[in-house]
Amino acid sequence: MNSLTVAALTFGIVFLAELPDKTALASLVLGTKYRAAYVFTGIAAAFALQVGIALVAGRLLALLPHRWVEGITGLLFLVGAAMLLWHQDDEDDGAEGREPADDSFWKVAGTSFVIVAVAEFGDLTQIMTANLAAKYDDPVAVGLGAWLALCAVGGIAVVGGQKLLQHVPMKVVVRIAALAMIVLAAYSLFRAIAG
Repeated sequence: MNSLTVAALTFGIVFLAELPDKTALASLVLGTKYRAAYVFTGIAAAFALQVGIALVAGRLLALLPHRWVEGITGLLFLVGAAMLLWHQDDEDDGAEGREPADDSFWKVAGTSFVIVAVAEFGDLTQIMTANLAAKYDDPVAVGLGAWLALCAVGGIAVVGGQKLLQHVPMKVVVRIAALAMIVLAAYSLFRAIAG
C-alpha cells in the first residue's frame, strides 16, 4: 500500500473515532471560552506528542511475528469498536475546572496542551494509531494521517462543534467509526489465521 493510501486510511479511521471522544468535547469547551487560535495551537502540539508516542509503541508492536501483529491488531480493533459502541456519554472531561488565570497566548495554549495531552494518553485513537503503525510499515504516513485527523477534529470542535452535531447525530458518527473498526478487525484476524 502506498504512503498516500496509508495516510488517507489512517486519517479516516482516526477522524471518525475522535469525533465522539472526550478530547473533542474538551476542545469544544475551551474554544467557547478562549481565542480559537490559542486553543488550537495548544491542542495541535498535544496531538503531535501523543501521535509520536503511538508511533513508538507501534514500532515495538511491529517487532512481533507478522501473524501475531495481525491477530493483536484485529483484537484491539474489536476492543476499540466495543469501546465506541458502549461509550459513556457522562464522562467528565475535566476541562471546566482548569481555566487559565488570564487569556494570554501562553496560558491558553499551555492549558489546552495539558488538558488534551492528559485526555489523549492511552486513548482509543492513540491505541489505533499504534496499531496502524504496526500494521503498515510507514510511520510517517500513519503519523501524518493521525495527526491531521486529530487536528481536524480539534479544529472542528473549537470552531464549530455545535453546528456539526446539529446536522450529524453523535450516534451515527459512533456507529460508522465502530463499523470501520469491525471491518478492519475482521480483515486483520483473517490475515492472522490465513497466514
